[in-house]
Amino acid sequence: MSVEPGFFVDWNGNARRTEDAGGDFRVEVDMVARYVALYSKGGSLMHEATYYKTLEAMEKKGIKAPLVDGSTPWGMKNEW
Repeated sequence: MSVEPGFFVDWNGNARRTEDAGGDFRVEVDMVARYVALYSKGGSLMHEATYYKTLEAMEKKGIKAPLVDGSTPWGMKNEW
């Protein structure tokens, strides 16, 4: 798997770019499976998500997630 430009939904319901996921995560994308995996620095799998090439592709599936950048914390919103 490799990093491909695109989008996914994080565990807070935000849309994130695969190239700017934040949280010091390493992102891998499987284009065939439409799968995004986020790994910690130590290699633990931290999050799995569906890969979307564009935000419009997400919206066509009925997903309305605000786009955030990598500086947005990954913790639960009540932890910010």
